Amino acid sequence: MAESELQEGNYDNMVKIMEDLNRDLEQLLEEMENLTVQATWMAYDMVVIRTNPDLASSMRRLEDAFLSCKEEIEK
Repeated sequence: MAESELQEGNYDNMVKIMEDLNRDLEQLLEEMENLTVQATWMAYDMVVIRTNPDLASSMRRLEDAFLSCKEEIEK
């Protein structure tokens, strides 16, 4: 009787471990998907900037304008 209870406890413990592992793997997969999307957009942005150098200078001017506006608002 005690042996069957021990086996049942081991089974329940194993099920919990597997559920935790599955949850952790799903979280890691989601993080990897997000990183993949970010890397894809970075690569796309690099291609666009390399094919159109004017875009890079426009983006710098836009960023400078944004930062100066942000600075004025924070004052």
